[in-house]
Amino acid sequence: MRHARATRAGREPELIFIEGLRLCEEAAQANDLIIIEAFHTERIERDARGRALLDLIAHRTVHSALVNDEVFASMSDTKSPPGIALIAVRPPSDFETFNAQIKTQNPLIVALNQVNNPANAGSIMRAAEAAGASGIIATAHTVNLFSPKTLRGAMGASFRLPCWTNATFSELSQFCRHRNFRTVMLDARASASYLELDWTLPRVVIVGAEAHGFDAGELLTANDVVSIPMIAPVESLNVAVALGIVLYEARRQRSELNIEHQSPAK
Repeated sequence: MRHARATRAGREPELIFIEGLRLCEEAAQANDLIIIEAFHTERIERDARGRALLDLIAHRTVHSALVNDEVFASMSDTKSPPGIALIAVRPPSDFETFNAQIKTQNPLIVALNQVNNPANAGSIMRAAEAAGASGIIATAHTVNLFSPKTLRGAMGASFRLPCWTNATFSELSQFCRHRNFRTVMLDARASASYLELDWTLPRVVIVGAEAHGFDAGELLTANDVVSIPMIAPVESLNVAVALGIVLYEARRQRSELNIEHQSPAK
């Protein structure tokens, strides 16, 4: 239990803490995810879906330890403990692994630059997978993509999408230039609309920090800077909502030209 609490708190950087019935189901079905420990309460054993999950975990030769509600609550990351949690090996998120997994010549990649809200980061990952994105890049000072809160928001996308974390902004720019990927930044002040852009080209969509977006120097590095037209007095959208709108326009354009989305490598 001390090990589980340390993992939940981020003191075990090579491990991740996964909590909740739905998210644990996603983890148990992710073939490349290595699960090393599991915990559950009696409530999970009484539930048909819970028993099926325990069977799936056992099939992966991982024993789930039965603990009482009070003990489980002491390690839970939620206000209403769901009764089941897993500890797994953190998926690889180094550049070499990520670069090898981006096999398509015409990818649509999402990059997070100093996004600091774990719920937003998780929602971004979920929207990216739903829209057929090829992978996720997170620059330094972006929230941990594998924290418990981000994992819950991503709802399984973290186990399937190739990720590159802790990249510097310079490394991100260099990667895009080397692979001939055009960069797109979302900025509410931009005069060009996202609807005017050709999304059938290889693209890396970069979203900035919730509070201040991009600085002037960062904007100058982008091939394109676009905004989402809004009716006054609305001036901005949640970063995950804005990204979802843009990604589905990209998906619409790509679908019309029968450009296949890259299947997740995990």
